Amino acid sequence: MLYNFSPHRKFTTWRKLWLALAETEKELGLNITDKQISQLRENIENIDFSLAAKYEKQFRHDVMAHIHTFGEAAPLAKPIIHLGATSAFVQDNENLIAIREGLFIIRKELVNVIKKLNDFADAYKDLPTLGFTHFQPAQLTTVGKRATLWIQSLLMDLEDLEFRIENLRFRGVKGTTGTAASFKELFEGDYNKVKELDKKLSEKFGFKKIVPVTGQTYDRKTDSQVLDTLSGIAQSAHKFTNDIRLLQNLKEVEEPFEKSQIGSSAMAYKRNPMRSERISSLAKFVISLSSNPAMVAATQWFERTLDDSANKRLSIAQAFLATDAILIIWNNVLDGLLVYPKVIEKHIMEELPFMATEYIIMEGVKNGGDRQELHELIRVHSMEAGKQVKVDGKPNDLVDRILADDRFNIDKNKLKQVLDPKNFTGFASVQTEEFLKEYVAPILLKNKDLLGMDIELKV
Repeated sequence: MLYNFSPHRKFTTWRKLWLALAETEKELGLNITDKQISQLRENIENIDFSLAAKYEKQFRHDVMAHIHTFGEAAPLAKPIIHLGATSAFVQDNENLIAIREGLFIIRKELVNVIKKLNDFADAYKDLPTLGFTHFQPAQLTTVGKRATLWIQSLLMDLEDLEFRIENLRFRGVKGTTGTAASFKELFEGDYNKVKELDKKLSEKFGFKKIVPVTGQTYDRKTDSQVLDTLSGIAQSAHKFTNDIRLLQNLKEVEEPFEKSQIGSSAMAYKRNPMRSERISSLAKFVISLSSNPAMVAATQWFERTLDDSANKRLSIAQAFLATDAILIIWNNVLDGLLVYPKVIEKHIMEELPFMATEYIIMEGVKNGGDRQELHELIRVHSMEAGKQVKVDGKPNDLVDRILADDRFNIDKNKLKQVLDPKNFTGFASVQTEEFLKEYVAPILLKNKDLLGMDIELKV
């Protein structure tokens, strides 16, 4: 991703665009020689950045600076470089190429996160855990079922991402205000040749679709839509790290922690979730960046104003780089995510007696008890057991209280069997299996060529 938004890739792409423009204009009958084309092709990589900087200081115009720099490297072709084009020809088309390549990189990383979460969900689909609503203990779920919630968000993100890739349109050649007036002059009024020029150029750069009409630039709403997609990925990542950081506090799940890693300069025992925190920090940044192109798209004037330029150069590149970092770290976290079943079980057993009260009432009624009377007894015992836990710091003894109360008339062994956590997870296991098989597996099969990444975090 760093290379995708580097000066070298940007300006070599400009030169490839100028080469393709000249080639296609020659194919359509303009007086451009093979020697001129060859000289352009031979100097794609031969960029004198110092010379370009001098020209830009002189002209205060980056495109003109690079036209002159390219012209000095390819003097025979100098007269026909940028023939009929406006600055947006190289700037906008290069932007769209960089966006597309950036989306390809993000897609690969996103698919690998989905695969690792898929494997995690499958491995822990049967492991009961406390569900939480409002971060208060609720009915049980499974560790794997919880992971399907993370995956589902990412499937929505991937669907959006693929839509953006499929529908990203090349600006092509449109002239200074989108009327192709300069190309009308070059091709002596032949509109079909101008359309063919647009079509051929787009095909040479691998775009299936072309922006049908433009002002000077492609519609800046495109940038807004793309960054909305990146924002969606950041939102999903942040939600995941929220859960992991809370679970790490509970000591149920933990992100990787290196052998020599230091959690705190003062508190040597600490194991801070710093990777998840870094993801959430970057995610906030990406989400905030999505407002930039929205404001740019909303405030453009007529065929174009230049108040988009500095903003675009910052917000688009930074959003892609930050999302790239989020997904690299996320993949790393999933490579070593730790689960502690014994701690999870301990937390379940602290809360399960309260969750089993409905069964206890029903069982008591079966054995001749009065439902309303038993409900009141359960309420009183629950309050006392809760006091034991919260005030006295003792274990939850609700089950023992009920077994000691003859009015419930419940078999001790049967009650112990019922209190198996797996009896309280509903259809979580089968829902996880079904979701992974019906929704995730087809996505992974479709994107099997993207699976596999080498991840190394240096800090």
